[in-house]
Amino acid sequence: MIIWIASYPKSGNTWVRSFLSTLLYSKSGENDFSTLKNIKQFPTKPQFDNLIKDFKDINELAVNWIKAQEIINLDGEIKFFKTHHMNCTINNCNFTNHKNSLGVIHVVRDPRNVITSIKNHYSFSDISGAIKFLFNNDTWLDLTKQDNRSGGQIPTPLSSWKNHYNSWKNKTNNYLLVRYEDLIKNPNEKFNEIANYVSKLTGLKFDIQKINNSINSNSFESLQQLEKSGKFSESVHDKREEKKIKFFSLGPKNRWQDILDQATIKEIEDNFSNEMRELNYIG
Repeated sequence: MIIWIASYPKSGNTWVRSFLSTLLYSKSGENDFSTLKNIKQFPTKPQFDNLIKDFKDINELAVNWIKAQEIINLDGEIKFFKTHHMNCTINNCNFTNHKNSLGVIHVVRDPRNVITSIKNHYSFSDISGAIKFLFNNDTWLDLTKQDNRSGGQIPTPLSSWKNHYNSWKNKTNNYLLVRYEDLIKNPNEKFNEIANYVSKLTGLKFDIQKINNSINSNSFESLQQLEKSGKFSESVHDKREEKKIKFFSLGPKNRWQDILDQATIKEIEDNFSNEMRELNYIG
């Protein structure tokens, strides 16, 4: 069965995935990004081999979401997948179900900080493009791009930050909410919480020293250094300047208070007020 690492883009998914891949697949808990490939993304084209003819046909995709997961789960093993996919229903077809999903680690980040990372990652010329991305109920990833490379992503519904958050919240068995801000403030506590969650679901027992090594070698500063040394292969290119964008960019230094104007702050807080209160981002 699948344990999802689910999040809206630029919310800490890769950070959690890096920690887990180090904890699960390295010998001592030392991260060099070589284990990251063991936790793949869903959906990608190879997972739908022999199922889909037209990857731009949304209805055909939806019909096969669970079929692809059933094939993945044929071996009866527990596995982890990263996803930015909304936990949605299209034409009565659910993205996943309890037969295929054992649990979800739901990584959530304050939308006031998500928006600045979205602007950088997707090469928007100004904040208005990122606002539209964040608020739009019809936001998709790779909806129009035809990517024929092996492992290429396929159309992935996101919707707005608000709808995406609510789509995963408590809708999967064994739900664990992880706030990005808590990973920044209390990494030892929160990553130990994730390790305990995984241990409980899988029956795996982790050595305390290996957990500590995995936490330390996945500090934000360590991830930045690994990316700088060329060991991180998932960076994207700036569409305007044809250069790589730093994936692990500001992290703790990304403070919406220092970046956003008051009108933008109010617009985000007004649109997402219920969810932000629930997550203790606003009073």
